[in-house]
Amino acid sequence: MIAAIMLSACAGDEPPEHAFDVAPYVHKGHVVDCDAFKAQADAQAVLRADALDPNELDRDGDGIACPNLPAPKDKKPVHRDFMTDVDGAPISEPIKPTPT
Repeated sequence: MIAAIMLSACAGDEPPEHAFDVAPYVHKGHVVDCDAFKAQADAQAVLRADALDPNELDRDGDGIACPNLPAPKDKKPVHRDFMTDVDGAPISEPIKPTPT
């Protein structure tokens, strides 16, 4: 029995999984900014849940939300393959060149 406890305590070198409920922050438009989160990983979870980023957590578009927030950190970028206009708002339809 002691061996089983020791094996489970030593299993894996990964940090414990950080659970964060993103439901209050996604699909509601702009409701928060980086200051609303205690950890970068929490902001990243929200960005991962809604890559259109209405909360502007990834202002530079590199897929990392609120990089200056404290740990725990999640630095795995979110793929954001869509076009944006000058202020970063998503463009739902491709821009067509004007005929000359």
